Amino acid sequence: MDTRDISSIRKDYTLRQLDESEVDESPIVQFGAWFDDALKAEVAEPNAMVLATTTTDGRPSARVVLLKGFDEKGFSFFTNYQSRKAAQLEQNPFAALVFFWPELERQIRIEGLVSKVSEQESDEYFNTRPEGSRLGAWVSPQSQVIHGRNFLESLKVVFDSQFGGKTITRPKNWGGYRLVPTLIEFWQGRPSRLHDRIQYTLVENKWNVVRLAP
Repeated sequence: MDTRDISSIRKDYTLRQLDESEVDESPIVQFGAWFDDALKAEVAEPNAMVLATTTTDGRPSARVVLLKGFDEKGFSFFTNYQSRKAAQLEQNPFAALVFFWPELERQIRIEGLVSKVSEQESDEYFNTRPEGSRLGAWVSPQSQVIHGRNFLESLKVVFDSQFGGKTITRPKNWGGYRLVPTLIEFWQGRPSRLHDRIQYTLVENKWNVVRLAP
């Protein structure tokens, strides 16, 4: 029998509040302000986010990926185009992102439509990656079944030799995606589970701002 008392684990949030009168009219500007706060607070991996996707028959899947850029065009991340997440985005391009920054008692939820970024943008980002990460994009057949760690180590030796002394170029099956948001919610923890939730919804190219019950 499991003796862990999970039901008693709780934390009361008390640091801040969030009011409609305080947020920017643009959720992207508001996101930037909160992201800057996360950087100042030295949140561990502030760009780590849960990416949730589904298949056409509604089966969900979620994993943590890293945000690599954001602006008025959307939120970008990079991955193997033959991975499970990529296959699901091919079936259903709608997805959701979640950021959780416990140090600030904050959460951000984002929903929208995902599409690939240009090859030029993928190349530009790929070329900024450390050499080991660039090589890893060639080595790993992401999400595929492999027979032990030695499989990866052997492939690494092969590609080490292939690119020895040469520029490691981007594999064609690796690149970026951008989620264009239609909904962004900012969640601020408050005492007694009466949290603040401010939601932006895109309606006819304008952001509508409302407060949600916790």
